[in-house]
Amino acid sequence: MAQAIALLIEEGLLTPSGPHTDLSVRPRRQETVRPTDSGAPVGPGEPYRWLSVAEQQGKRGTITLLDVAEVRPPAEVAEALELGETGTAVLRRQLLQHDGEPVELAECYYPMDIATGTALVESRRIRGGTPTLLAGLGLPPRRTVDRVSARVPTQAQYEALRLPGDLPILRTFRVVYSESDGRHRPVEATVMAKAGHLYEVQYEF
Repeated sequence: MAQAIALLIEEGLLTPSGPHTDLSVRPRRQETVRPTDSGAPVGPGEPYRWLSVAEQQGKRGTITLLDVAEVRPPAEVAEALELGETGTAVLRRQLLQHDGEPVELAECYYPMDIATGTALVESRRIRGGTPTLLAGLGLPPRRTVDRVSARVPTQAQYEALRLPGDLPILRTFRVVYSESDGRHRPVEATVMAKAGHLYEVQYEF
């Protein structure tokens, strides 16, 4: 019981209200994340759409690039990107934050034949975001498929998101398709992890 109360206090959901450990409940709504806030290209010189949306909400959005590497991706990513048994991809791993607090850990994968010779393989942020870069390569997003689930966090997710205990993450596995040679071709696969008790995802049809 004491551990549960300490966890709620740490999250700001309970507030000590007196010298005799009386507690008051502080209501807290989950923040809503809309995939359309970040999936579209932007105009020349414009910032990544996710940053613009954060500013509109009165928040300071920051994106920290944690890693860029050529890897053999996990099986579900390799299958989604149609890499076969030996194909590799560029991994761009980044942490998105609002006002210094972690919002999302994103692991983005791109097939090597697309990424080679582009800013995708460089250890720097991309002006306008990867949707804008892909559009500039003639591969604008035409179709996106999301799978959303609640998962037990990995150690890396637990640490990056500063999770306060055994809480699930909200995991989104996204595959972005463009058009190439008359067919929809997968150009990006991303694993996104958010704190499940703080965020919800809204889709519009």
